[in-house]
This record gives sequence, structure tokens and C-alpha cells, in this order.
Amino acid sequence: MTDSTRTRARGADKRRRLMAAAAQVLHEQGVERTTIADIAEAAGVPVGNVYYYFKTKDELVLAALSEHAGHLAELTAELDRLPDPRARLKAMVEAWVSRRDVAARYGCPTGTLAVELDKRAEGGLDVEAGRVVRLLLDWSERQFRELGLPDADDLALTFVGAYQGMSLLASALREPEIMSRQGARLTRWLDSLGDAPA
Repeated sequence: MTDSTRTRARGADKRRRLMAAAAQVLHEQGVERTTIADIAEAAGVPVGNVYYYFKTKDELVLAALSEHAGHLAELTAELDRLPDPRARLKAMVEAWVSRRDVAARYGCPTGTLAVELDKRAEGGLDVEAGRVVRLLLDWSERQFRELGLPDADDLALTFVGAYQGMSLLASALREPEIMSRQGARLTRWLDSLGDAPA
């Protein structure tokens, strides 16, 4: 391995660590309370080095949204290996419920960020957050469509809205079991939908 290859690899590792740290710290602290120094510390990167990769905090917010989109893509790709769309939707609910303690403390990573960014007057980052939420809606709609159910888009809104609601309530009340109870209710709802007529 040449010195320039090693340097590029170290640079890519720092950038990756900064992106992961941005996603975590912004989720835990919110945009307004988070500083670039907070993200640098969480990433184990000297604060001066951050500016080589990200010039502004808004660029780090975009990086965090990209991380959230990437995690969602990994999860949905894993779930897409399941042969049945209803099983995929139920597995998504299980994934949400498995993170109930994090949800009870900080809410949904993308949902809370989208709400916070929507309150800012400038930047357009709220639109970017909406795009990440749209990825989940689109994936969910495909599952309902594959089940042959009418109004797949509305069913996807109900599904994702239930997740956002239970995350919000679990966080507001600091009660992780809200995620468990509502996750079970959501699973029963999925079972009640039945199959499209042949």
C-alpha cells in the first residue's frame, strides 16, 4: 500500500466517522444544541480537521441525513430478502420496537430531525429530511402494493404515521413500553388487512 493510498484510506475513515457521529449526536442533542466540536469529539477527530471534510454544521446535518438514509437502505435491503411483503412489514415493526429504549429517550432519528429542521427559516434541510422519510413511505407502499391491497399509499401513511406517533409518545412520556404495545397493535393491524382477492 502506498503512502497516498494510506492517506486516502485514513481520510475516508475520518469522513465516515464524522458522518456516523453527526447522525448520533444530532439525534441525541438536536441541531441547535450540537456544535461542530461535539461531533468532532464523538468521532475522535480533532475539531480543526472537521473543516477539511465539512465546511459548515449544515453540511454535517446533510451527512447525518445521508447516514439515516443509508441505515434505512441497509435495513430494507435485509427485509427485502424475506419472501412475503407482510412478513417484511412485520419485521420492520420488530426493528422499530427493538430500538424502543433509544426511541423513548430521543424519538425517531429522522422524524425528530425533520421536525426541528422544519422550524428553521432557511437552508432547505427540512426538504432533505422529508426525502429520507419518503424513502420509508415508498418502501412501505411497495409492500402494501405487493400484497395487492387497494390504497397502498394511504396504508403506507398509516403504517409510517403509527411509527412516528409511537416514537413521539414513547419519547415525550419516557416510556419504552409504548413502543412494545403499539408495535403489537400495529402487527395485529397488518394481520387484519387480509389478502387481496385472487
